Amino acid sequence: MLKKTLAALALGTALLSAGQAMAADYTIDKEGQHAFIDFKISHLGYSFITGTFKDWSGTFSFDAAKPEDSKISIDIKTASVDTNHAERNKHISSKDFLDVATYPDAKFVSTSVKSTGKNADGKDTADVTGDLTLHGVTKPIVIKAVFNGEGKDPWGGYRAGFNGTTTIKRSDFGKMMDLGPQSDTVTFDISFEGVKAK
Repeated sequence: MLKKTLAALALGTALLSAGQAMAADYTIDKEGQHAFIDFKISHLGYSFITGTFKDWSGTFSFDAAKPEDSKISIDIKTASVDTNHAERNKHISSKDFLDVATYPDAKFVSTSVKSTGKNADGKDTADVTGDLTLHGVTKPIVIKAVFNGEGKDPWGGYRAGFNGTTTIKRSDFGKMMDLGPQSDTVTFDISFEGVKAK
């Protein structure tokens, strides 16, 4: 009886360990430039300005069988903002807006992941809640995420890919130049691949 109990405990421990080991760590593929944080904001209500952050990095852990255990951390170099217009980039980087000299980094760290089913394409979706630190202020935000898939790549690695969207209000993140209520909301579109750690 004792042997059977010990064997059952050993098997249970092995299964638990195997389950825990399934969550894998990934580095977002900045080197291969398979990582994008794009944004859109209304310009005075007359048109939209679109842009991107060209320098950012991050890591995440992910197990498709247990998405609620996933975690992600992102670091954005704010001076890398690019709206395809040099003078506007300078203005956005100035004290009127991002003040990159004082706040060179923006960070997002997840605090929870909640599965939300599947989208119209049959891909798994989730709400990723986390803390965004921007312009010296930290606020919780929710990213609507889509798991695009995972698998081997042609170079011997293993990848997982996601995209997500979120909106923030500039007025929530410290005092910036006021361009009116129509220019307060910023929409972000995020897409990236992560390479599994070996």
